[in-house]
Amino acid sequence: MLNYDLAPRPAIIFGCLLPAPWLGVLAGVMLAIAPGEGLPHRFSPIVLSLTHILALGMLAPVMIGALFQLFPVVGGQAVRLSRYIAPFLALGSSAIALSLSYAFYYHSSFSFSLAFGLAAVLFSAVVIALFDAGMAMRLPPHRDASLLTLRAIALPLFSLVSFGLGLLASLLASLLGWWTIDLLSVLRLHVAWALIGWLACLILGVATTVFPMFWQCPRPAPVWHRFTPVPIWTGLLLYSATGSDSLQTVILTVVLVFVCSLLCFALRHVLKAKRRFDAAWPLWLLCVTSWLIAALLSLLCMHATSVLPEPVVNSMPWMIGVLVLVGGGVCAVNAMLGKIIPFLVFLHLRRTIPMGQCIPSMQLILPPKYLKWQAHLLMLSLMSLLLLPMLPSLFRIAGGILFAISQAFLAVLLLKCLFQFRQHLRIYLLGTVKT
Repeated sequence: MLNYDLAPRPAIIFGCLLPAPWLGVLAGVMLAIAPGEGLPHRFSPIVLSLTHILALGMLAPVMIGALFQLFPVVGGQAVRLSRYIAPFLALGSSAIALSLSYAFYYHSSFSFSLAFGLAAVLFSAVVIALFDAGMAMRLPPHRDASLLTLRAIALPLFSLVSFGLGLLASLLASLLGWWTIDLLSVLRLHVAWALIGWLACLILGVATTVFPMFWQCPRPAPVWHRFTPVPIWTGLLLYSATGSDSLQTVILTVVLVFVCSLLCFALRHVLKAKRRFDAAWPLWLLCVTSWLIAALLSLLCMHATSVLPEPVVNSMPWMIGVLVLVGGGVCAVNAMLGKIIPFLVFLHLRRTIPMGQCIPSMQLILPPKYLKWQAHLLMLSLMSLLLLPMLPSLFRIAGGILFAISQAFLAVLLLKCLFQFRQHLRIYLLGTVKT
């Protein structure tokens, strides 16, 4: 049961979703022209900057904005604080990402302090809003992966934000000469919760409802709803609670193997979709495949680095990061934006304009051929980024430019949808006034 009557005002959702591709443009341009010393090492300034621009500036506002829409429509419970948070979400996330980027390059204590303060205020408010909505939401008697994800999504967000703020505080303290701690142990927890607990579980939970609705595949079997996403979060809680490196390795191995099994089920359902001709379907296929390959490479990094050549070992963290953030994150977000924005335009026009009056279809609001071109550009950029360790001087420019163009194209398409929304509303209101 989808409660479209409870959908929030368009401004709340559009304000979160529409600015996101422009941060992708910034990330692509930065990769192409910024100083690339240390590339593709995971702790080089450019890699740290790009990671946070994509994760915070681009993906976070979209995922949180989608939650503001999904809670009332799918869960029947409005996020009561969303109208106060949404106007600042995209701007605040971008400011945090840019502050961190500057701090990674220039080791600025002020930039670290600014990022810490902004993140503490903004994401604490988001966690409180999602926790409040989750506790007020009523679950049906049967288990549903989307509803379970919505109900407890504040937990992984709280965890990744807490460990991220801990890292920021420790970096700032070390710059000022106050104290030092084992940053790598905190970093592992932050990355695990950010990539697996938050990003992967949220995409799995959202796709459980969104993918069958738009791409017409069978609903997942009951076993999928029983094992998504609670066992993953349970494993990550155990991973966070233990202080033994060997035990953490065992727990993370079990979690990754479990994630691989879920992704195999997800891949089978994506291949069963009836709308495989749709422009965004290849992005979903690429998303699931990227997550699966990234999980397998992570297991390989944990257990088989001794038998691999050194150049391969050195390039694997870059490849895992690209597969997760671009293949697993950006591809899914682009696929959803290409469907959800035209759908929301159609939905809110239908709610505003009385029945019997003509409104454009989703295909007219955003023609599929444009989405197909944009998807091809994104896939080319992903291939270039994966090849970057072989020849960084060439593929960082090619990958960055292709990625920036793909996201700029999407941003323009989304603005086109917004323009059509405003144009049709104006035509209807002017006709009403004349009448």
